[in-house]
Amino acid sequence: MIGPFRPRNDSVDLFVRLTPKAAMDRLEGIDISADGRSHLKARVRAVPENGAANQALERLVAKALGVPRSAVSVAAGGTARLKTLRISGDPAALAKGIEALCSA
Repeated sequence: MIGPFRPRNDSVDLFVRLTPKAAMDRLEGIDISADGRSHLKARVRAVPENGAANQALERLVAKALGVPRSAVSVAAGGTARLKTLRISGDPAALAKGIEALCSA
């Protein structure tokens, strides 16, 4: 299985399936789509209005990986359920952190 991320030169792209309006903010492991691609499942309490759910997702992922909130941004899928987050930093360290999140 290929992980839900792709290393870049100075960052990592993380693929996420977001569910807004949940009971609590949390990351829930890996989800495999019908086409075989994997995504990290995430739930946030925020509603999908005016970017609130995206901002909550960015905060959640930043906290889980121990990176500054400013290092995480939605690179694609701003209004979709499937999103690509760009996380700035050392790709090797970020990949290790993401793999730990996925196995928890």
